[in-house]
Amino acid sequence: MKKITKILMLSIFVITAIAFSKKKQKVLIVGDSISIGYTPFVKESLKEVAEVVHNPGNAKHTGNGLKHIEDWIGNEQWDIIHFNWGLWDLCYRHPDSKVQGQRDKANGTITFSIEDYERNLRAIVKKIKQKSNAKLIFVTTSYVPTQEAGRYVEDAIKYNKVARKVMQENDIEINDIYKVSKKIHQEYGKGNDDVHYTPKGYEELGKHITKFLEKELN
Repeated sequence: MKKITKILMLSIFVITAIAFSKKKQKVLIVGDSISIGYTPFVKESLKEVAEVVHNPGNAKHTGNGLKHIEDWIGNEQWDIIHFNWGLWDLCYRHPDSKVQGQRDKANGTITFSIEDYERNLRAIVKKIKQKSNAKLIFVTTSYVPTQEAGRYVEDAIKYNKVARKVMQENDIEINDIYKVSKKIHQEYGKGNDDVHYTPKGYEELGKHITKFLEKELN
């Protein structure tokens, strides 16, 4: 009887240990509509090992991030925070109140200059580190096609350069998706005047994000 009891106790211990070891990690994705597009594919691919959550709505620009990042993190014990800002920051919008908000790189005003973008990123990183002990991963800005109404192709490259500098100085890992997003956009983008992707495009971006996160979750 004692032997059977020991075996049962050992079995319970092993089962408990296995269940504990398989506890899902928690991943918070913060970003704009591009991240909103690929998150469902990432969530599905990682469902056995991680709980993947996107911040409510669109994270927009760094100004919006500064206002809401602490609320998005909340009191959750995140294992990874995978975050991005850029496309909204480098966007030019028409100053005329009649068409305010309309993308217009010829006559518009940039949302945040590259200097303000850098300053805001530094402030956001500081807030995240004060709020969470999660592993941080910054995602570079995705490709901007040549005919996009409110954005210049070269600005994505410039803003990415500044973002990489900020992240490197803060020992934050970088998931550089610019080149892969350009390749995917050429095949699965919504057009040469749109930064967005078809569902297949988001699926392909999701594969890249998933592969990167899988390495961090092991």
